[in-house]
Amino acid sequence: MNRAELAAFLRTRREALQPEDVGLPRGRRRRTGGLRREEVAALSDMSVDYYSRIEQPRGPNPSEQMLAAIARGLRLSLEERDYLFQLAGHAVPQRVRLDDHISPGMMRILDRLEDTPAQVVNHLGETLKQTPMAVELLGDETAFTGRARSLHYRWFTDPATRLIHPESDHAEQSRLLVADLHGAYARDGSDSRTADLVAALQEASPEFAALWREHPVLGPYCAPVRLRHPKLGPLELHCQTLVDPDQSQRLQVFTAAPGTESHASLQLLSVLGNAQPRSAAAEAGLGRS
Repeated sequence: MNRAELAAFLRTRREALQPEDVGLPRGRRRRTGGLRREEVAALSDMSVDYYSRIEQPRGPNPSEQMLAAIARGLRLSLEERDYLFQLAGHAVPQRVRLDDHISPGMMRILDRLEDTPAQVVNHLGETLKQTPMAVELLGDETAFTGRARSLHYRWFTDPATRLIHPESDHAEQSRLLVADLHGAYARDGSDSRTADLVAALQEASPEFAALWREHPVLGPYCAPVRLRHPKLGPLELHCQTLVDPDQSQRLQVFTAAPGTESHASLQLLSVLGNAQPRSAAAEAGLGRS
């Protein structure tokens, strides 16, 4: 671990970012040219003391998990992320599939959607980041670990996952998820994380196994999404999707037609008073001294 070079690299990237780049207000009395350390720490979901000690430099050797969080918080490119790992003495993450690293461009779009339910999801149905309103709408989908990170896996193995959808929509939702996974499997092949997930689901869920044998294919039309929110009641939404082909990730934005009850209900999400839950890493005290 090259502490001095690591600290210098982090400082240059922090000072190059402006509040507007990450969706933060500048404020009238702001004197700092770039981001403050406490802002980077918040964006990286770690304590200010932990991040500050790395920059000074006098901190511990950060884990791969913490480095990935810093890379995301600083909106690093993949090349910059790899360099960060090297400076910290870790092997560069493999790029067989770019599952978890959200591109800076995708992050910039998401930063500007703080008043909208939106989230970034990868090709396995793993939610990588959500806006606070998406957490209010769907719950914290970034807190899961292991195979449960995948919505596809949870849908077929955890009955609680289906409660947010009306029961009459369950069969169609199952087909959509299997079709989505079929598409990922066709791209990734038999020696991939996708193949591992498919094998696990075939063993765990007879419903999945039966649908998989039917080879369902996604059509071009995305039907409205019906949800049952515990506080807002029934919602009929549209999920607009922006695909990043290089990352195999999708930015999902949930909207409702103006003038509808669902549109009025969505406006209440921002005033429900529930702050975005802390991540599992933060709850476990990761990154704290």
